[in-house]
Amino acid sequence: MAYDRDLAELVRELTAGEEGVTERPMFGGLAFLVGGNMAVAASRQGGLLVRTDPRDAAELEDGDRVRPMVMGGREMHGWLHVDADAADEAGDVGRWVARGVSYARSLPAKKRRR
Repeated sequence: MAYDRDLAELVRELTAGEEGVTERPMFGGLAFLVGGNMAVAASRQGGLLVRTDPRDAAELEDGDRVRPMVMGGREMHGWLHVDADAADEAGDVGRWVARGVSYARSLPAKKRRR
């Protein structure tokens, strides 16, 4: 399954005013990075991947529509998979994007490779 291009466009619109945001195809989806740190992505599995403070992740999970991201059979701490229907409710996409951007911005910027 390819990522949801409409959702990616919405994320693009929501991050348009943010300084230092770049886009990059990653893991079959489209990732939005802040200072080289991935903040949020339109997932190839549908919905969003959202980076968050690992200490906050458990309270954000609902066990159904918002759950830990799993990659290669391993749970990725500080990453949440937000199903499309959970990201589709009014205002929710904006809140998830803001959460991911805010956390990514709190991390040291990655050095650019030459």
